[in-house]
Amino acid sequence: MLVRDAMSTAILTVGPAHTLRQAATLMSARRVGAAVVLDPDAGGIGILTERDILNSVGLGQNPDTEHTHAHTTTDVVFAAPSWTLEDAARAMTQGGFRHLVVLDRGEVAGIVSVRDIIRCWAPARQPAPAL
Repeated sequence: MLVRDAMSTAILTVGPAHTLRQAATLMSARRVGAAVVLDPDAGGIGILTERDILNSVGLGQNPDTEHTHAHTTTDVVFAAPSWTLEDAARAMTQGGFRHLVVLDRGEVAGIVSVRDIIRCWAPARQPAPAL
């Protein structure tokens, strides 16, 4: 199975000036663990994860005044839609992260998470036996 088969194409994007609270609110509403940060002034495409927000709050920083640009990972490992899920899982394991931004011809095409990979690899759910 390929990344294109597992990735989400409904991508949450935020800007570098969003506060962490704004980003967290959007992530919570969309039920996603990461947002793509588009910042043309800082190299283009970054990623902000729930862990980045959690680390900031854990340090006592104010999510209403901290901006995404200060917490965005900019040295992003990108996946291609044609990667296998094994390739994606290997990249995540080696890099110690749970999300990959998927680029197709230089454009953001989707995002794939560990959860997406597990969903594809797990056997189909069987209905509970009748009592």
